[in-house]
Amino acid sequence: MAVTKETLDEIALSQVEYDLILERLDREPNPVELGMFGALWSEHCGYKHSRPLLRMFSQESSRVLSQTGAENAGAVDIGDGLAVVFKVESHNHPSAVEPLQGAATGVGGIVRDILAMGARPIALLNSLRFGPLDDPQNVHLFHGVVEGISWYGNCIGVPDVGGEICFDDSYSANPLVNAMCVGLIEADKIATSAASAVDSVVLLVGAGTGRDGIHGASGLASRTFEEEVELRPTVQVGNPFLEKVLIEACLEALSTGLVHAIQDLGAAGLTSAAIESANSGGRGIRLDLSQVHQREDGMSPYEVMLSESQERMLLMVAPENVDAIRAVFEKWDVTCKDIGRVVAEPVAQIGDGSNLVVDLPISPLADAPQYRLEGKPSEEHLERLNFELDSVELPEAGAQEVLLKLLSSPNIASKEGVYRQYDHQVQTNTVVGPGSDAAVLRVKGTGKAIAVSIDGNGRLCQLDPYQGGMIVVAEVCRNLTCSGALPLAMTDCLNFGSPERPDIYYQLEECIRGMAEACKVLDVPVVSGNVSLYNESRGQAIFPTPVVGGLGLLEDAGKATCSAFAGEGMVVALLGADTSEVEPYDLAGSEYLQRIHGRVEGSPRIDINFEKRVQQVCRWAIEQGRITSAHDCSEGGLAVALAECSIQGAIGFTGELPVPERWDAALFGERQSRIVVSLPEEQWAALAGLASGLGVPVTRLGYTGGDRFKLNADVDITVSEISKVWNNGLEAAGG
Repeated sequence: MAVTKETLDEIALSQVEYDLILERLDREPNPVELGMFGALWSEHCGYKHSRPLLRMFSQESSRVLSQTGAENAGAVDIGDGLAVVFKVESHNHPSAVEPLQGAATGVGGIVRDILAMGARPIALLNSLRFGPLDDPQNVHLFHGVVEGISWYGNCIGVPDVGGEICFDDSYSANPLVNAMCVGLIEADKIATSAASAVDSVVLLVGAGTGRDGIHGASGLASRTFEEEVELRPTVQVGNPFLEKVLIEACLEALSTGLVHAIQDLGAAGLTSAAIESANSGGRGIRLDLSQVHQREDGMSPYEVMLSESQERMLLMVAPENVDAIRAVFEKWDVTCKDIGRVVAEPVAQIGDGSNLVVDLPISPLADAPQYRLEGKPSEEHLERLNFELDSVELPEAGAQEVLLKLLSSPNIASKEGVYRQYDHQVQTNTVVGPGSDAAVLRVKGTGKAIAVSIDGNGRLCQLDPYQGGMIVVAEVCRNLTCSGALPLAMTDCLNFGSPERPDIYYQLEECIRGMAEACKVLDVPVVSGNVSLYNESRGQAIFPTPVVGGLGLLEDAGKATCSAFAGEGMVVALLGADTSEVEPYDLAGSEYLQRIHGRVEGSPRIDINFEKRVQQVCRWAIEQGRITSAHDCSEGGLAVALAECSIQGAIGFTGELPVPERWDAALFGERQSRIVVSLPEEQWAALAGLASGLGVPVTRLGYTGGDRFKLNADVDITVSEISKVWNNGLEAAGG
């Protein structure tokens, strides 16, 4: 019987893909089998358009303990017998439909990815993007997402220590909600999801299975939004209190050494968890769905297999050890059900009691087709690159008014109103919390600390995806460096529109190529990640937005450095390019150009080898105790970076900067590879020597002190005044 187009649309399969299924099976799949193919061959699970491109990323490092893509997250050796496990993942589409639950379950899902590696979750970060706050719908999405993150993270007792929030028209109706989790584990106790032990009992633990989240992977996350489609039932519903005890129960079960494999039930639910675990182990699986604990009556096998109900894990345990593991879950009052066995033959045989509803070979299910398309930049893209400084008039208002406007921009203004809703001190590891360039967490039992950061810049990638891809990796590493940490590894979440459009595929390919080049030069392998495509509605795609999460290591936690000026009478200097000359690329994609002139244009540029040297100087200076603060010069340019250092340190600044006629590009341009540092006068010669040795310019900008913020004769205002503007900017915009 021929399948209908409506059925294929529901599970996001094309007619060509359905024909391929028929060819591989040599028969028609039944509805449950077809639903499983739809889930596992979805973009979200199968990475159909991205996997060939992701091979560009380097995964090699003496510290990497995991194979990228083979497990739920990446693991990195930090010494002392310990490893850090981390990953970032998207929950964009669910958050657009139901922001609170979409964001909350995004947090829950990424935490379980870390748990599936056997690690204790120790930190959360997030990267969020919304449309402008003058639209009530965007305000609704913004507040709902923040509430969801706060509610779930605070309830499970994992600190939310950092993140970023950006606003742009391209994200209207298409918010980006990327959640990152970091875990800690003994390096020799990392768990696997590969179900390789034949005759292992398959235990389903945690919440009952309901009808929430069905088609979340194949429908919601693998196609564009249509106004007339009602998608609310595809959004999962979270229970953070259950997740908290599930974390403790799973960690205790793993500590017994009796669990062969463990897997999270996330996208595509039981289908993905069971099939991927069996495939990774080179085995098959038999399940009895009548043994699955359900919280709704009358659920069909199709619904049970495709439900994305939260707070559920699969454990594979030898038959003789089931009672011991079940006792652990009973202690924590977590339901634990025997639902099947791991079998030697690579097949998926799924019954509902005595009724066999699925009988499929594993390989075709787990091997989604891969597409290598040809990308092409749009004409509009090429036009945006043609930008000259002379096309922008200098603002009549002057530098001080421009500075105040930029400090009040929602993209630059303080996000304290958001992160004060998050508990960032629980677990008592947080050395540097939200608000600085990177968060720093002590590693208990050692003198070390880890630094973590997350960042992205859709505007720059919209203008030049290759350069933008390099820049986002460089900026994350720069954030880690400013804390004193050596960058070790990256995780990424690639947020793009429909890859079936040549211009979007071009953006995706070029961004990955740029990111891969930066990772190679900066020696930071990509150890985990996620791809979120089809982020568009009514024909309008989001800006191409690769979000990168970074992990860095400080051998001495006591040397962690913040962005705030740390005292009076300090020399303030700029590592990297000085301000005496400007180029058109200084204003490319800048907040100044967009907010003051309403334009997103230009051709951004970075010299990644120069970037590496600038960061090396900064880390050496921190390691040697030369500098007392360091702050990445990024959104808003040099003047904004200096103002933020003054505001955060509650200390004035007086500067005499070499500024050319185009003072807007010098003060507010966003040239890459620049770090604002402060240091005692007696350390100046040593810093200059370090910089000279690596061919890095270092420019004196001025001194800290007093209660006023002064730049040449152009800006003279109290620190309290700029603080008020910066602190109230998000709220004044409607946030």
